Amino acid sequence: MPHCICCCVFETCKCTFLNGESVYFYLLVICSIGALALGPVNLKGRSFLTLKDFNSDEIKHLLWVAGDLKHRIKHEKQYLPLLQGKSIAMIFEKRSTRTRMSTETGFSLLGGHPCFLTSQDIHLGVNESSTDTARVLSGLSDIVLARVYSHTTLEELVKDASIPIINGLSDLYHPIQILADFLTLQEHYGSLSGLTVSWIGDGNNVLHSFMMTAAKLGVHLRVATPKGYDPDSSIIQEAQRLSKQVRISRLMASDSLLGLYYLVIIILIDTNGVNTNSTMSFILSAVCQHGTQFLLTSDPVEAARGSNVLVTDTWVSMGQEEEKKQRIKDFLGYQITMQTGSVAKPDWTFLHCLPRKQEEVDDQVFYSPRSLVFPEAENRKWTIMGLMVSLLTDYSPQIPMPRF
Repeated sequence: MPHCICCCVFETCKCTFLNGESVYFYLLVICSIGALALGPVNLKGRSFLTLKDFNSDEIKHLLWVAGDLKHRIKHEKQYLPLLQGKSIAMIFEKRSTRTRMSTETGFSLLGGHPCFLTSQDIHLGVNESSTDTARVLSGLSDIVLARVYSHTTLEELVKDASIPIINGLSDLYHPIQILADFLTLQEHYGSLSGLTVSWIGDGNNVLHSFMMTAAKLGVHLRVATPKGYDPDSSIIQEAQRLSKQVRISRLMASDSLLGLYYLVIIILIDTNGVNTNSTMSFILSAVCQHGTQFLLTSDPVEAARGSNVLVTDTWVSMGQEEEKKQRIKDFLGYQITMQTGSVAKPDWTFLHCLPRKQEEVDDQVFYSPRSLVFPEAENRKWTIMGLMVSLLTDYSPQIPMPRF
C-alpha cells in the first residue's frame, strides 16, 4: 500500500509520511483532477485514431452526444443540419457494410456531403504519397475517415493533414466499433461502471480498442485468447496500467461528497497531527477500490465466469484467408454457446461487431434475447454521428448526461 496519493496515482513518490508542504500539493493535484473531470469537454479539431488518446470524460462525452443525437433525431424526429455545408472524404482500403453505411447515412442526415473513395479511386501511398494525399484532402474536405490495412497510414495522414482524421479501422485498433459497443451496453444496463466484459476470441484490433477503453469507464475486462493469438504486448502493458490507475476523477465527479470528506480528513491530518500513516492507509484503501480488474487467460470458461457481457469477433480477418483452416483448428473450444454463458451472470448479454460466422457463436446465442448485436450495429450510426459532430462543431448535448 503506497503512503500518499502521489504514490497511488503516479507510482513515483516513495514518501513514508505527509508533511505540511506535501499535503497541500496533494490537495492541489486532487482538486485539479476533479476540476478537469467536471469541466466542459471540447474535441473540435482533434483526430480520432485510438481511444488510448482520450480520457474517461472525453469518451463519456462522445457517448453522451451520440445518445443525444439518437434521441433527438430518431425518437423526436428533429432535423439537425449540424454539418450542413461540410464534406467528409471516406477512404476504404478494406470493404465494410456497417462503417460505410453508418458514416454515409449519418453524415448526410446531418446535412453534410460524404465522398466515398476506394483503392481504385485514390492513389494513397501508391501513385501519390500519404503526405500529398493528406494535404489535398485537407483543402477539399472538412474531415477524413480512413479504413486501412496499416495503422501507420493513419499516422502519416494525421502528420500532414490540417483537418481531423478518423480511424475507420486499422490493423491495430477499431475505436469507432467500441463506441457503439459501450453505447449499446449503457442503454441496456443503465450504466457502465462495475460491468464485467469478457472477450473470447482473437487478440485483434477490436480487442485492442476494448483494452484502451474499458478501465476508463470503470469496466472490468476478462480476455481469453488461444496461445499464439495474444493481444499486442505493448497494448497489454498499457491496459494493465490503466486497470491499476486510481480513478480519482470519477470519485470527484460522481461521488463529490465522499471526495470532499477525504479532503477534509487530509486537512485535519496536517493541522491536528492525526496519525498520518494509519489514516492515509484507510483513505487510500477506499479510493483505490475504484480501479478495475484486467485478466488474461487461454481458458474461455475462466474468462466468462461472472461476466455481464460475452464478446467475440471474426476468427479470420480480411487478409488472413490463407490461415483459415489453421485458425479454425486453433480456436476449437472458443465458440460462444449457452454452455459458455452458464458460468456468466444471470443477466449476461452477447456482442459481436459482425459479420459473424457460426463457428464463433452458435445460432442459439446469436438470435436469442441475450444478443444485442443488431442494436449494436445500429449504434454504429449514432456513435459515428456523435463523433463527427464533436470533431467538427461546438455542439452541446440537450438531454441530461446519462449515468456511466
